[in-house]
Amino acid sequence: MDTKNMARIFNVFAKEECAGSSDLYERLSLQIADDEYLLQLCLSVREGQPVPNLLFASVHDLLLRGADHELANFYPSVTDKPDRRENPFPIFKAFCRENEEAILERLKTKRVQTNEVRRCAYLYPVFCSIHQQTKKPLSLIEIGTSAGLQLLWDQYSYSYGDDQIYGNLDSYVHLTSKVRRGSLSPDVLKHTPSVTKRVGIDIHVSDLTKEEDVHWLKALIWPEHEERRKNFETAVQQLRTYPPVLKEGDGVAMLPEIAGEIPEDTTLCIFHTHVANQMPESVKDELLRQVAGIGQRREVYHIYNNMSDRKLHVDSVVSGRLKTETIGETDGHGRWFDWERDFTKR
Repeated sequence: MDTKNMARIFNVFAKEECAGSSDLYERLSLQIADDEYLLQLCLSVREGQPVPNLLFASVHDLLLRGADHELANFYPSVTDKPDRRENPFPIFKAFCRENEEAILERLKTKRVQTNEVRRCAYLYPVFCSIHQQTKKPLSLIEIGTSAGLQLLWDQYSYSYGDDQIYGNLDSYVHLTSKVRRGSLSPDVLKHTPSVTKRVGIDIHVSDLTKEEDVHWLKALIWPEHEERRKNFETAVQQLRTYPPVLKEGDGVAMLPEIAGEIPEDTTLCIFHTHVANQMPESVKDELLRQVAGIGQRREVYHIYNNMSDRKLHVDSVVSGRLKTETIGETDGHGRWFDWERDFTKR
């Protein structure tokens, strides 16, 4: 990695991730792309980590911890009346220079493990549809689980643009999302599948019983995204009352062993969202080989995005027959998704 490639990463991040979602990060990203000092600073990030997310979270973390600096005036997560007129970049750069050691420490040691709970809004209809097809309880394996919040999708409630509420009506967590293209069947959504077993795997598990881990995951949430913060906080409450099994290690390498422990009378669902973009191509290929190998022994569903594109995919092996389906585009933060294909029809 060199500064030229780093500049390209920030330009792409500004245009494809931040536009329409975070004006602050969009403005900063475009100017970081032209700044040699900050690009050099970012070369300290470990390979495979999303650099802009890590830099912004490192700065956000310090501000949330009470760093006394005028940069805080631009962050809606820190002040009730953020400055939206002045250019934040010179002040951002000054903050980075003044706090270079603390930022470098985070860039070298922290991970981007955004627990975007609202992605469960598109996972919920997937799992409901699988259950409708198989008529069996589900067992879940999540790769790149981080803190395990998405493993608890059946413990949350959901709305999709109207007054109807689905899922667990007694949950701390209520998630709202819109179906941008296509439509969901209320008959499918009203039957929440039972889950027999759930296991999450991650190279580094975030422990939400520890305030330090909670604090870092909050820093990863973008400053303007108040609803995301509230979703995260309520999901932490839900997890602490119903903690899933989380295992630390290489999820791809551990997959066959853990799959072998899943009850045969359940439907095995292996899933991951916005994780595969951090995997080398060789690891992605190995993951697909592992899933195919499991499919030779039992029925399995593989739910994912960010393997080869940003779309939501469902691959399955049922009765020995492989089927691959593309469901549609998904917003990175789960605000909307497309539901353009009924993948349960074989």
